[in-house]
Amino acid sequence: MIEGLLDRFGDGTVLAVAGAVTGVVFGAAAQHSRFCLRAATVEVAEGHFGARLSVWLIAFCAAVFGVQGLIATGYLDVSGARQLAATGSMSGAIIGGLLFGAGMILARGCASRLLVLSATGNLRALITGLVLTLVAQASLRGALSPLREDLGAIWLVEGGQGRDMLSALGLGSGLAAALAGFGLIIAFWLAQRRGVDATRAVAAAGVGLAVGLGWVLTYSIASASFDVVPISSVTFTGPSADTLMGLVNTADLPLGFGMGLVPGVFIGACTMALLTREAKIERFGTDTPMERYLVGAVMMGFGSMLAGGCAVGAGVSGGSIFALTAWVALFCMWLGAMATHIGLSRVHARGPATAV
Repeated sequence: MIEGLLDRFGDGTVLAVAGAVTGVVFGAAAQHSRFCLRAATVEVAEGHFGARLSVWLIAFCAAVFGVQGLIATGYLDVSGARQLAATGSMSGAIIGGLLFGAGMILARGCASRLLVLSATGNLRALITGLVLTLVAQASLRGALSPLREDLGAIWLVEGGQGRDMLSALGLGSGLAAALAGFGLIIAFWLAQRRGVDATRAVAAAGVGLAVGLGWVLTYSIASASFDVVPISSVTFTGPSADTLMGLVNTADLPLGFGMGLVPGVFIGACTMALLTREAKIERFGTDTPMERYLVGAVMMGFGSMLAGGCAVGAGVSGGSIFALTAWVALFCMWLGAMATHIGLSRVHARGPATAV
């Protein structure tokens, strides 16, 4: 079937449709579940395991369970994925992860959350996301790329077994899927205990399964195509930058998975917000200072390109295939976010300085 579609429409079109389908599922599920890494880190930083953490855990465990289950049953092979096969940067994962984590606290959302919120009418998220995308593009190919390359070159790790955590630990995909399945049960139990609505919990699992869908669709297309097609899944900073640059630089958009993913997420989130009557215009205000959001956007744009992906691209998609640098980046995102939230909370607790 896929061979016929590729022959008739071409690789780019089929990949774009696959990205759009994956994006719609992700966007709708992320909007309804309130999936957000920032919110989860804030809960942990404040010393409790609440509804937002349980939602993130459901999504993460569902992604690992789905992807590793597909690998164990022979329906997916991710050995050629960039996160595993190419040379990686541990220094980039550490520094970029810390920057991204701090930035998403300042901007009140990671790259995926900003895109989802933009689709619901949140103008703060739209403007912040555009700045994040421009900085990401500058970090990838523009003025900031030399700094990114220098920081990334400090500590490199070879591709293959050097980045494959399961291979290094001597574990199989079947066991990884089983452990993730157990974690998923615990996460659902925690969600129920914290009063998470059943539909939101199911939607959170849909976020994780969308990651698996992205991997298996691109793998299927790559297996059927005569050309070299990169295997990938849900990620946002790179595709968002490519989409924006494509819109402003050329009348003919270069089609691919990421080019379909970004508008797909927007459509999915917007549709869900309209169906649940949650769409509304939100602007900057006195309690939402624009400068804080913009600083956060700059940190996330540069940090994501240095870390090899955003909270979803590195943290969930990369984490689901047990790429070493992805897990390091995710850990550092948590660390940077929690430290920033605690620091800001202490500053706010002191209040404005009094004159002597």
